[in-house]
Amino acid sequence: MALEELKAQIGYLVGQMVDRPEDAHEIYERIREKLNELRAMGMPLPADLVELEKQLDANFGTANG
Repeated sequence: MALEELKAQIGYLVGQMVDRPEDAHEIYERIREKLNELRAMGMPLPADLVELEKQLDANFGTANG
């Protein structure tokens, strides 16, 4: 999957997090899956996605540390 497509999917999920705050934790998990897809492809994460991940981890925590 192309980087731009994954970024678009992540953007959509962020919008869903705003629209459906009751599902925010589930959406957070889906965003982390998308970010891990990028890592699995050996692609470095763009700075904006790294920052998003940090913010989400601060809000929701992470099992990865």
